[in-house]
Amino acid sequence: MYFEKIIFTPVKSTLMNIEELRAYCLSLKGVTEDFPFDENTLVFKVVGKMFCMTDLEGDLSINVKNEPEKNIELREEYPAIKSGYHMSKIHWNTVDIDGSIPDDFIKNLIDESYDLVVMKLRRQEQQKLKSY
Repeated sequence: MYFEKIIFTPVKSTLMNIEELRAYCLSLKGVTEDFPFDENTLVFKVVGKMFCMTDLEGDLSINVKNEPEKNIELREEYPAIKSGYHMSKIHWNTVDIDGSIPDDFIKNLIDESYDLVVMKLRRQEQQKLKSY
């Protein structure tokens, strides 16, 4: 029997920086940025509700929301994902942006957090977002 030798080329993960993170979050409908806690904690909100935050000092990481069951799965699968720092450990994760998680996956986590917040908005607020 003949078997081909398959060579896997590892995909190089880029390292998202604060400017890329900010640009991505602000590209989502109705998003604003704010510093409600201090001058170092950048918070992204949709209709006044937080969905992502980061500290401008130190190594880059983000806090994002997700469903409790999914948060547990993510923490078990990825060492760079931990329970939310200074946040509800049930609903929030801290994601270290250290290159171990692909940028596309990080963007997906941001999208899921955004969608979770939007789903809980009043219908009128959700309709307003559709006009952006």
